[in-house]
Amino acid sequence: MRTILGKLENAAGAEIAEAAMVLPIVFMFLLGIVWFGRAFNIYSTITQAAQQGAITAARATCATCGASADTFPSDTTVTGVVVAVMNSSNLDTTQILVNPNPASPFFCANPPNTCTTTASNIKICRNVLLNPPASTQLPQCGAVVSFQYPFKFYLPFTALNLQQVVLSAEAQSRMED
Repeated sequence: MRTILGKLENAAGAEIAEAAMVLPIVFMFLLGIVWFGRAFNIYSTITQAAQQGAITAARATCATCGASADTFPSDTTVTGVVVAVMNSSNLDTTQILVNPNPASPFFCANPPNTCTTTASNIKICRNVLLNPPASTQLPQCGAVVSFQYPFKFYLPFTALNLQQVVLSAEAQSRMED
């Protein structure tokens, strides 16, 4: 009977030691899942914000006024749409960075064909050729909105702790005739 009790006492100590070794690893995996999930959520949000900004930039403000009233929303209006989407997910819009390497736009023949960077670091290109010149499709003009947003991982005791990743968002939308 004593040998059985002795074996049970030794096994309990081994289980505690095994748990002490495994639980921190499991906890790190759980933290990694949470932080990568948050990064994906932020990426999804900024992509949606860029898409909504591009849609706003490509749509005339008065669709029923005829060809003479083809005025497009101002950069401030487009920036407001992007900021509103980001604010809905509680993202700090003061951290928006200018996308240093957006796709080089080919411009359509009609003016205004400009790229501007707003005070909020959002790059808005209007009257951009959306399909490449060598494409067999009919040329389509539109707007492109791009920016970047930083994300910092908090995973203690790993190489990713406090590493900053810059997420890029770029979206395009065709102009309606």
